[in-house]
Amino acid sequence: MSTAQPYDRIAFVASPGAEAQEALGRLAALYGNRDPADADVVVALGGDGLMLQTLHQHMRTGKPIYGMHRGTVGFLMNEFALHRLHERLAAARETLINPLLMRATDANGDIHLHHAINEVSLFRQAYQAARLRILIDEHERMPELIADGVLVATPAGSTAYNLSAQGPILPINAPLLALTPISPFRPRRWRGALLPNTAFVVIEVLEGDKRPVAAVADHDEARDVRRVEILSDKTISMRMLFDPGHSLEERILREQFGG
Repeated sequence: MSTAQPYDRIAFVASPGAEAQEALGRLAALYGNRDPADADVVVALGGDGLMLQTLHQHMRTGKPIYGMHRGTVGFLMNEFALHRLHERLAAARETLINPLLMRATDANGDIHLHHAINEVSLFRQAYQAARLRILIDEHERMPELIADGVLVATPAGSTAYNLSAQGPILPINAPLLALTPISPFRPRRWRGALLPNTAFVVIEVLEGDKRPVAAVADHDEARDVRRVEILSDKTISMRMLFDPGHSLEERILREQFGG
């Protein structure tokens, strides 16, 4: 009698693009397609946007997520192949990801709670630059930042918008967060900071009526915010699977050397 594979029951999800939908049909015909609630693993077919969406949907289930690249940007995805999927899943390496939790208070006093896998960002909503005050663990570290905004990125998100804003690339297992300004005007030479992932980050909006600011946790937005609190949510650990030699740790290392 044959032994069942560790990830025998597979649920496939796919982005709406033609390439991903074709892959979905072919893979479902080969391996079946279980309901995610009844599956051992979720296989996401698309790009990084679909991977983030899938991680958000299964954030609290503990289901491992394995991505295959059938979209545009595929930094978080494995290479696509039709065959030997059970063997690839059994050999895959697991990376645990803790999301950020954003608690934003808007001008009306309403509270917005959202999780972010990549980053929490604050952006100016109008033509004037934002004026922000930054506190770390209840200590004021920057009384005034004038900029288009600022972001806090996880190691998994450090190669996304954080990198475009000239923030540092973080090794996936580093117990760090990146605090990165977006087009800073004052202090002009400030390039951000590395924080322990235990840090409690508070960003207060100064002159919010005159200089309105929006806060975004991945794709969830709160507008006209006055105070944003950010911390790493250690109560949630998401399981991502990567092929040996193509782990997220390896990809981040290659990115740091221009690979």
